[in-house]
Amino acid sequence: MGAVRVARVYDMDAGEEAVKILVDRLWPRGIRKDDPRIDEWCPDVAPSTALRKWFAHRPEVFDEFAQRYRDELDGDDGRAALARVRELADGRSVVLLTATRDVEHSQATVLAEVLADLP
Repeated sequence: MGAVRVARVYDMDAGEEAVKILVDRLWPRGIRKDDPRIDEWCPDVAPSTALRKWFAHRPEVFDEFAQRYRDELDGDDGRAALARVRELADGRSVVLLTATRDVEHSQATVLAEVLADLP
């Protein structure tokens, strides 16, 4: 896998050369399903609904959220979802897209770290 970066889907340029993967469990508001800024949607790699609701984008619990999310990614379903993202990348650079306003405290940032650490 090439370089991995994170961006807001609303700020993304459709002409980006990298593979653009939406990693939110829910489809973002105001974005068409055929939007050229998104190459693929991988909701299975997103945190579980229960974890997403618990986190509620509260920066003060981000470290705990990140650890719980990593634990989810370490399970069978998480490993399968990670494999799908790596398959989509196929050696190319990847942009992980999210709709959240606080990209720094998002699952996409944690996922980028996890992907960067994979062999």
